[in-house]
Amino acid sequence: MDNAPWLPGTFLARLQPSTRKRLLSAGVRRSVKEAQVMIHEGAEESYVVLLDDALVKVTAALTDGRHALLSIRVSGDVIGEISALNETPRTATVTACRPSVIRVVHRNEFMAFLRDYPDAALTVAGIIADRLRWANRRRIDFTAYTVRVRLARVLWELAAAYGRRSPQGIVVDIRLTQDEMATLCGAAQVSAQKALSGLRADGIVAIRYRGFVVRDSEALRSVAKFNG
Repeated sequence: MDNAPWLPGTFLARLQPSTRKRLLSAGVRRSVKEAQVMIHEGAEESYVVLLDDALVKVTAALTDGRHALLSIRVSGDVIGEISALNETPRTATVTACRPSVIRVVHRNEFMAFLRDYPDAALTVAGIIADRLRWANRRRIDFTAYTVRVRLARVLWELAAAYGRRSPQGIVVDIRLTQDEMATLCGAAQVSAQKALSGLRADGIVAIRYRGFVVRDSEALRSVAKFNG
């Protein structure tokens, strides 16, 4: 799938075509079923997973037995890179949200690839930095802003990372349940649903069967309190 239309902002989309082709050739192609777990939190394993044609969710166990949705990953993303780089146990569980195709790259091959392609190593560093920035921002948002602002920030982050422009606005082809949306913005489901309804009523976003559309990006950024 080297000619696949990788979503903007994903790991594979950021690589040069020749670099991407080399990495994909190192991966073992596998099909996974919906709800199948491909990475288990706490497991001592260090392979890397490239999402060839996939939609997955990243969760972590809470002390009360529930699981928190940390993020979502889409076709073109890489997962498991931290354990591969540091040889540490998995920090989260990764589960397929739909039937998907992945490529598994063993740690030794991945490390050799990064040594041979310094541009790819820099790209991995950039991906990790982006994820840390996302996590830090969310922690601050949970204490500093209302649910409406937090939701607007989550929607904008997804649109900026994975959206594609169309006459209707910025289209994000990622389907999220109301519960998952609420978890991402750190709110009760009823509060997140109310905030989303408000954004829809204001004509800022529209919900589709498989994702959402940002109809007014400037208004969304304003609600999210992003400057510039």
